[in-house]
Amino acid sequence: MKISRRTLLKFTGGAVAVISFLPRTALAARNSLRTVRTGVQPGNKTRLVIETSQRPSYTITYPTNQIIVTLANTSANTSLSPSLASGTLVKSVTQAQVGDKLQIIANLSKPVNSIPKDQIMVLSPNGDNDYRLVLDFVAGQSVAAATSTKKTEGKTTPAKKYTIVIDAGHGGKDPGCIGKAGTKEKTVVLAVAKKLKTKLDAAGFNTYLTRSNDTYLKLAQRASIGEKKHADLFLSLHANANPSRSMKGFSIYTLSEKASDEEAKKLADAENAADKIDVSGFEQFDKDIRVALSALQQHAVAEMSVEYANSCAKQLKSMKITQQPGPDVRHAPFAVLRSTVPGALIELGHLSNATEEKLLTTASHQNKLVDAIVKSVKSYNFDV
Repeated sequence: MKISRRTLLKFTGGAVAVISFLPRTALAARNSLRTVRTGVQPGNKTRLVIETSQRPSYTITYPTNQIIVTLANTSANTSLSPSLASGTLVKSVTQAQVGDKLQIIANLSKPVNSIPKDQIMVLSPNGDNDYRLVLDFVAGQSVAAATSTKKTEGKTTPAKKYTIVIDAGHGGKDPGCIGKAGTKEKTVVLAVAKKLKTKLDAAGFNTYLTRSNDTYLKLAQRASIGEKKHADLFLSLHANANPSRSMKGFSIYTLSEKASDEEAKKLADAENAADKIDVSGFEQFDKDIRVALSALQQHAVAEMSVEYANSCAKQLKSMKITQQPGPDVRHAPFAVLRSTVPGALIELGHLSNATEEKLLTTASHQNKLVDAIVKSVKSYNFDV
């Protein structure tokens, strides 16, 4: 008998039926499922709550009569009995372990369209609760049906031009990391930023650079450009350095007030130190941060940023670009990402690694990085 790597766990009347064994990779996942429950909210909304031991990194898809929440680096809970309230759209819930990702599949009585971002929340631990991913939704036309209807009608609606701000890190008197061969981070990231702007412009986006030459900008200035341009996405490009010369690969970070790990904390401290080169106006910078980080803004921006970052990591890996060991997305308090604009900080590779330093200076590798990022932007759901 061949055992499938996709493990399906079905909840039925409080019992859990294990249909196949968990793959070994799932047992090494760092996050774990605690509870799943549903309830009814005002406006006849269904609420689905997924509780995990650590802050979830997730994506959501909408097959017909289903909502599938995919949790990265998460292991299944074979002993879990979900609490399903009556009067909701959720008929049953299943788990599916796919490698180190866990899918929570809500089977619905009626189709549901994409859930608006303001109806998706991640709540921090409180009392007896761990992290909770909360989804509120109502019945609506399925994504597949809506697409079919649009094709049948034959209408062509001009696509909205979304605005992307590309931030080439460092610049001017701040060279950033410097490789053993003398390659400066500020030079590499500006070259990639210009290529990225060209390709995003060609793809129909409105794109702006925070700097188009060797200019020094404070972190607050960079973030404010995203605000002033009413950007839909803010991408800050960097190149990394590590005490270990053998370390290599890209990594992606989003904003959080607490770093996901010690390495993320050190990187954020290093990037934030760029402002210490020129401390004039630092008090105003602190004020801007306080304004930008209201609870509502911080929550909404964090969720949209994580969604984009996961997509970007996926595209970079699909292009066979080496990833730094660790999770697809990390989190840390990067000052340049403190704004009301969703965004991510992308470390393109390690200048401290001699092989990767050379690679980062080649046009072919830069184009490969750019192509992956363009795909991630094009696949990002700006409207939800």
